[in-house]
Amino acid sequence: MKVVILAGGLGSRLSEYTKILPKPMVKILKVPIIVRIIKYYNKFGYNDFIIASGYKSKIIENYFKKNLRSLKIKVINTGKKTMTGGRIKRLEKVLNEKRFLLTYGDGLCNVDIKKLVKLHIKNKNIVTLTAVRPPARFGGIKISGPKVKYFKEKSSLDEGWINGGFFVMEPEIIKFIKNDSTILERYPLEKICKLKKLGAYKHYKSWQCMDTVRDKKNLELLIKKNIFS
Repeated sequence: MKVVILAGGLGSRLSEYTKILPKPMVKILKVPIIVRIIKYYNKFGYNDFIIASGYKSKIIENYFKKNLRSLKIKVINTGKKTMTGGRIKRLEKVLNEKRFLLTYGDGLCNVDIKKLVKLHIKNKNIVTLTAVRPPARFGGIKISGPKVKYFKEKSSLDEGWINGGFFVMEPEIIKFIKNDSTILERYPLEKICKLKKLGAYKHYKSWQCMDTVRDKKNLELLIKKNIFS
């Protein structure tokens, strides 16, 4: 099964780094985050990767000409302004009407990929996503007059489920994508949800995206604690 990594966005919220690098090439403790993602999938036996690049694509292309050459890694420039759904549609021919895995090039998760795929197949979904609880950012208080009535340090369990990426997709997903401007997380997934063909694998362990410098620092701490390899 091929693994698709969406790696073409501008990464504008991480502009301290992305002015010179595409976001997936930003290093987390000296290793580009996209390399960490690839190595994680490889632990589960996946060795065929398609990187859907765009912004500063050449940097990604040049890197993989020299690194991880034991794996099959194909970098395809899917356009600078193409949306997430559009990038998948541009890969239609190389996906060859077969089931594939997909994730974003800016987040780590210690999800069990085998169990994710097993759930997807069992429930005959078009798409199965990994549902995660976002890392807690703030504690909660309630005030009554001049007194604090309730105080609680927030935990991730207080947060609702969100899409953490790490998808399994059937080739039918292409039918729901119109063109380059299609955002995967809008019409395609909303429509598939209405058809009751969108599954969710609940992941209770760790997940962290890299949208901001703060997120990057959190990822570095988690890796130092061996939460992510």
